[in-house]
Amino acid sequence: MDLETRTIARVTTRLVPFLILCYFVAYLDRVNVSFASLTMNKDLGISATAYGFGAGIFFLSYFVFEVPSNLFLERFGARKWIARIMISWGILSGATAFVQGEYSFYLVRFLLGIAEAGFFPGIIFYLTLWFPAAYRARIIGYFMAAIPLSSVLGYPVSALLLELDGLAGLHGWQWLFIVEAVPAVILSAVVFYYLTDRPADAAWLAPEQRTWLANRLTLEQRQREAVQHFTIMQALLNPKVLALALVYFGAVACNYGIGFFLPQIVKGFGLTTLQTGFVGTIPYIVGAFAIIYWGRRSDQKQERKFHAAFALLVAAVGIAASTFLPDPTMKMIALSVAAFGVFGALPVFWTLPTSFLSGAAAAGGIAIINSIGNLSGFVGPYLVGYIKDQTGSFNGGLLCLAAFGFIAMVIVLVLNHDTALEQAPRAQPAE
Repeated sequence: MDLETRTIARVTTRLVPFLILCYFVAYLDRVNVSFASLTMNKDLGISATAYGFGAGIFFLSYFVFEVPSNLFLERFGARKWIARIMISWGILSGATAFVQGEYSFYLVRFLLGIAEAGFFPGIIFYLTLWFPAAYRARIIGYFMAAIPLSSVLGYPVSALLLELDGLAGLHGWQWLFIVEAVPAVILSAVVFYYLTDRPADAAWLAPEQRTWLANRLTLEQRQREAVQHFTIMQALLNPKVLALALVYFGAVACNYGIGFFLPQIVKGFGLTTLQTGFVGTIPYIVGAFAIIYWGRRSDQKQERKFHAAFALLVAAVGIAASTFLPDPTMKMIALSVAAFGVFGALPVFWTLPTSFLSGAAAAGGIAIINSIGNLSGFVGPYLVGYIKDQTGSFNGGLLCLAAFGFIAMVIVLVLNHDTALEQAPRAQPAE
């Protein structure tokens, strides 16, 4: 096994499983409200529109604090900043159990967005400090597999927690928020002691591995900056960065617009809560496969643009098709096809901005893309909820989501992507 293979394998083994676990917990705390809504909305008298607004308001505060949070991470280091994020979001996620109505629900979700802002783009930036460009799609795919896995495992667990209704005088949805918040608080302490900020600080790498990795990453950064070096402000205002933010807006709209309402759609088939918990995992099982397979395929082919565009097209077609299929089985097949596209697009997408941004500009650029993109996490659920209240059906909202996905595909096809920027010469280990 050569030095490169040994080094990448060691870094992957050390960092990726732990980061997957952290994101699994983060994403579960972000979207477990979708399952809580099966009983919480009735208990608190919350309409579909109010629920969609509350589910989505998380992303408004997330948007405002995303870029500052990522710049703080670049300045203070991932170890301290991610630990801070995790303990604050864990506490606020648990506090959702004690909301009394729609306004307190809005408040807690807004504060949760502030607490979690910077976590995902911070990890994406962190991975650029450890993995050369040729490995990033698969590594980001492994990391983002936590998104569908959080639903595959979280749906049945959440269904079981809802069955605790009445225990110690609490509703089942209250137990759901309390129990699922605990891992984030515990992991915040583990993050502080386990993560290493940069390869130069990695005592767990052999000296020749640290040298090889540092040289390889430095050469890639120099190659990008030789084409154009961006300041933080230039990255934030760069037209390509803003266009990629619109692409991410479309991808995230498809993801959250479905995700926040999927339990309600599935339960509408006439299933029990527990059956809903298991059936609702099907699209996410497909998504877990797609997010790993499509990222690896993109790395193997060393092609990004059409991999991202094709996946977005599949997402849009799957979502649109689901609205014309009244049969529950066919609707779930269409939504599973959509999940393949949504989750397949995500890891490939994040190779696009990291191919031309580096350093603090990468931290800021990634954050602005993620923050603008995640505004669709507000728009998508609110739009679906509003149209559901007005028409009595989810179909109109789902068609809007499909349109977002299609527009995102078109933008990807129009944008230029310089593959040569990813092909930095291999760094040679020091003697």
